[in-house]
Amino acid sequence: MNYKKIIKDGLVDNNPVLVQLIGLCSVLAVSINVKNAIAMGLAVIFVTTLSNLTISLIRKIVPSKIRIPIYIVVIATFVTLVDMFLHAYVPEVYASLGLFIPLIVVNCLILARAESFASKNKIFPSIVDGFFNGLGYTLAIVILAFFREVIGSGKILGHTIIEGYQPVKLFAMPPGAFIILGLMIFALNAFKQKKEAK
Repeated sequence: MNYKKIIKDGLVDNNPVLVQLIGLCSVLAVSINVKNAIAMGLAVIFVTTLSNLTISLIRKIVPSKIRIPIYIVVIATFVTLVDMFLHAYVPEVYASLGLFIPLIVVNCLILARAESFASKNKIFPSIVDGFFNGLGYTLAIVILAFFREVIGSGKILGHTIIEGYQPVKLFAMPPGAFIILGLMIFALNAFKQKKEAK
């Protein structure tokens, strides 16, 4: 098993947000600030890693005709655990993420990793795949949130970083998220093309 390729795919070559363009609903909505982005990213890493692990464990006993509903039940179980944990221990994050935590259940990234990788591979490669795809998602959403928060409010993690800065409110709204995401995708593609040209 080529672990280097699995890691590189999740982080760069097949990044769920910047290459596959999946899970964008939560990416665009939650990336209003870095704190929310980190919380959502950690939740996705937790769910993708443990879902991949579980699905890899049960892959040989799951009937193929009902595999998708079973995968969704597995994913929903881990999402429920995250939801309950945030509600109990980090209520301010739970309140700010709101509906987007339960929506992890239908995040295409998690179901795609379950169907295309975990259901066909052994436990350890599935854990690595789930973790690094979740990490790729997290890196993309945190970078997006960083630029949105700095440009849209002149702050980072609630702290003013540029005194006297006049925020560009557009970037605190959905159009700003699309603009920055588009620039991130452009930058990644330019980097890949430059690397391939060498």
